[in-house]
Amino acid sequence: MITTVGNRSITLEDFYQILFKDNAIEISPAAQKRVSDCFAFLLDFAKEKLIYGINTGFGPMAQYRIDEHEQAQLQYNLIRSHCAGQGKPIDTVYVKALMVARLNTFLRGKSGVHPDVVALLTAFINRDIFPVIFEHGSVGASGDLVQLAHLALGLIGEGKMWHEGRQVPASEVLAAHNLTPLSVHLREGLALMNGTSVMTGIGVVNLIHSRNLLNWSLVSSSLLSEIVESYDDHYSAELNEAKHHPGQQQVAAQMRAILQDSDLVRKRHEHLYDKKVTADVLEDKVQEFYSIRCVPQILGPVYDTIASATTVVMHEINSVSDNPIIDKDKGSVYHGGNFHGDYVSLEMDKLKIAITKLSMLAERQLNFLLNNKLNNKLPPFVNLGRLGFNLGMQGAQFVATSTVAENQTFSFPMYVHSIPNNNDNQDIVSMGTNSAQITSKVIENTYQVLAVQLLTTIQAVDYLGFEDRLSSVSREVYQQLRALVPVFTEDGIMTEKILKIKEFIQAEHVQLPASVVGQPAAVAATELVAS
Repeated sequence: MITTVGNRSITLEDFYQILFKDNAIEISPAAQKRVSDCFAFLLDFAKEKLIYGINTGFGPMAQYRIDEHEQAQLQYNLIRSHCAGQGKPIDTVYVKALMVARLNTFLRGKSGVHPDVVALLTAFINRDIFPVIFEHGSVGASGDLVQLAHLALGLIGEGKMWHEGRQVPASEVLAAHNLTPLSVHLREGLALMNGTSVMTGIGVVNLIHSRNLLNWSLVSSSLLSEIVESYDDHYSAELNEAKHHPGQQQVAAQMRAILQDSDLVRKRHEHLYDKKVTADVLEDKVQEFYSIRCVPQILGPVYDTIASATTVVMHEINSVSDNPIIDKDKGSVYHGGNFHGDYVSLEMDKLKIAITKLSMLAERQLNFLLNNKLNNKLPPFVNLGRLGFNLGMQGAQFVATSTVAENQTFSFPMYVHSIPNNNDNQDIVSMGTNSAQITSKVIENTYQVLAVQLLTTIQAVDYLGFEDRLSSVSREVYQQLRALVPVFTEDGIMTEKILKIKEFIQAEHVQLPASVVGQPAAVAATELVAS
């Protein structure tokens, strides 16, 4: 399949298809013309004018004028000097996402790059050629300078690239693909580096996974409602429409759709209103614990946060984050700070807090299942073997609890953690790439927590013999997970069981009922939340 870019704003759906369905990219003719026209304009406009980053130094050294015969070398100096990244290499899915984000910026026709940049970057994306880019290096203010320098380094045929799982010289990879390294024409070094494409690329992947996590949390929360045979009014339209938050209403609507054909959830009218209750002490709870009863109120803000972050990140990706901005139509070049990443930084901070709360909900729901004194219907630690001799899910709980604790620590905001640098030229910065990368760690952790919860849940379904009474959605999920991990009574190594569930839910973006797909809900990994 092919995704055409440059003819409209790129969407989260486009990213999903390119990153996870291996769609190839095709540049629209109109976008190619915009790029060519902008380069031609800048080439003419820059003659005998002083323009930052073309015939001046960079940052606090912009006061130094650079002679024409040294201007191409200036760009190479910028690229090589900023290839200072440290830490672990960024996973290739994020590298591909940031390359798509940078390409999309160039296709706006306001960066002044030569068409060769667009052509070679497109070839990298379509052939899964990934420069080695490191996690540490960006303060997210004058763009993601260090990480994007490593992208630029690969384009000029230097540095290392991933090839068949190994880091090999870029020159070898380009030769193997019969590609010519990029030659600097005017300002390609600065244009490649001066932007927010790393934080937005990572942010897009975070958004896709966040939607998926929300969906799995909805499924696991609905399954828990069935296991405890809870009353259905906590996710009713009547109760949740009394509050005006769209996220809460959408979460409740999704739960109703998931549970619509369940034989386990109870109707309050049938059990407590339509017949007289005479017992002084009720065996069943009139209201469930908050981790069961308040799911719409807890996951609703997560939904709304994902919606907000989607709007902001996609606005950023479809913007021009260069400096300076080349405006052919106005016949001028504008200097400013569009490379500053505060918008993305704030949204990623909010997103990681929301996903951390989702992981906290999962951990509390897990604890309810494991604590027989709370649920009063399952053996301790959902142990299907011999009590005292076997241990069930006891060890796995420690993994979930410690991982959630790490998420809580990661939730400290980066947005307010500016440190001046660059001779105080960058005196207030965004730390947006740090925020996006920490959010990705929170997301990875949350998949682990949900995997433990889901493994415990299907063990509980088997103990109670509830499979045939589950809703059709819950039953399908139960059967998919059971195909990975059969029911077990004896103790064994849990790591592999948890990992199988985790990898499955990461790869399989759960499909929820179609009855609410048409609403502006985060019901599928590929669907855009309405702004």
